[in-house]
Amino acid sequence: MRILVDENIPKITVQAIIDLNHDVLDVRGTPEEGINDQQLWQLAQSETRLLISTDKGFAHRRFESHYGILLIVLHQPNRQKIHERVLKALTQFGESDWPNQLVIMRDAVQSLFPPREL
Repeated sequence: MRILVDENIPKITVQAIIDLNHDVLDVRGTPEEGINDQQLWQLAQSETRLLISTDKGFAHRRFESHYGILLIVLHQPNRQKIHERVLKALTQFGESDWPNQLVIMRDAVQSLFPPREL
């Protein structure tokens, strides 16, 4: 699966996703590092990638055509909690499940906004 991780996703998580044989684009250390949310969204779309972020502002994009959005929204986030929730979502949903779907992983529950007719 093609994935774009926002800078707020821990590096340990990025490596774990790579180890699961996914094609991961991490903007850290690239010319795109520090781009704003609009530019990050456009990059995810132009690269046909699932976007993984902790920025809940991306939730409003669920009404647009996209390749999937995974948001990690925790009350007291830390690297380990973010890591665990990302990996849980990636094992729970297959590649064909992601297009036009928004998944919000919270502390104890998850919210699923399945694809709808666009």
